[in-house]
Amino acid sequence: MRRAEIIRNTSETKIKLKLNIDGTGQQVIKTKIGFLDHMLELFTRHGRFDIELECDGDIEVDGHHTTEDIAIVLGRAFSEALGDRRGIKRYGSMILPMDETLVMAALDISGRGIACLNVHIPASQIGSFDTELVEEFFIAFARELGGAIHLQQLAGKNSHHIVEACFKGFGRALAEACGINEVAPDEIPSTKGTIL
Repeated sequence: MRRAEIIRNTSETKIKLKLNIDGTGQQVIKTKIGFLDHMLELFTRHGRFDIELECDGDIEVDGHHTTEDIAIVLGRAFSEALGDRRGIKRYGSMILPMDETLVMAALDISGRGIACLNVHIPASQIGSFDTELVEEFFIAFARELGGAIHLQQLAGKNSHHIVEACFKGFGRALAEACGINEVAPDEIPSTKGTIL
């Protein structure tokens, strides 16, 4: 069972997370930032992960700590649940259309954390959410997961659609990368013999 439970408390956020990689897309997500809740629900549903997430953060300051710390905990949970990465496909990708928007999401669970975003979000805010935090989210997730995350905007003008395509596409790419390789279910997918 590829599951993880993490509790992380700091002076800025208090987070509880339960993750089941091999789920059906069930979620209970409470971050106190409506747009972030929506994006995480889409990520969860499209990746078919089961997630219970609750965050009490210092949103009276802004959404930065909440967004970044949730990504830290999520990336860490996926890393923990995947263990030594034995049997996973390792790579995943998705070209996702969202109305006028088209975003390519690609992922390599390589043991090396990096996020490369070529995404132009016209609006500085969507609801109360600062759109510059999209990049911060994926940087923190990539670092804790130990993976290379690439998000490339191929088309799009609407800020909501662009961010939504990023989260949906990433959910699907991550699900593919975490999937079990039926041809080599007992092999670590690296010529080095280790990914960690």
